Amino acid sequence: MMRNFNEVVSKPPRVCEDYWTEFRHCKSLRNRFHHYYTYGAMPSCQQWNEDHNNCKQWEMHRSPEAKEALQKSERNRVAEQKNFTPVWQLRQEPPRDWHMPLNQEKPQDS
Repeated sequence: MMRNFNEVVSKPPRVCEDYWTEFRHCKSLRNRFHHYYTYGAMPSCQQWNEDHNNCKQWEMHRSPEAKEALQKSERNRVAEQKNFTPVWQLRQEPPRDWHMPLNQEKPQDS
């Protein structure tokens, strides 16, 4: 069966239930405590709720405003993830002695 291009484009980037799950996780006591302990402030979960509502509007009513808002939110989320630098420097090539056996018999200094 051949799919129409508009059918593929008209689907949200994620399943709407994913946004609801993220919202519930964000509002959970454990996450709120962890976020407050780590960052000193409560997490803002409103965007997940708005994304869920926009996703439902997009699926049920094919709302162009909801579609644009959801796509913008996803683009912002991806751009925000790119702002974090990795903890470790990524290797460009393996170490020179990668083929040597590990020295596991090394005596312990007492």
